[in-house]
Amino acid sequence: MIDKKHPLIGKRVRLTRCTDTYTKMRPGALGTIDLIDDVGTVHVQWDNGSTLGLVPEAGDTFDIV
Repeated sequence: MIDKKHPLIGKRVRLTRCTDTYTKMRPGALGTIDLIDDVGTVHVQWDNGSTLGLVPEAGDTFDIV
């Protein structure tokens, strides 16, 4: 179930690490958390237009800014 009331939704984030070898996203990218799905993927609307989701269990990390 998608958690639309999670306390992180709407928070601004800065990417610190992404394990997706195919993405062009780099550390330092900024965005806003849009939702967190039932498997824990953190979906972000990035300022550059990307919608890349972060998977903390895979090693993706971010800071709240």
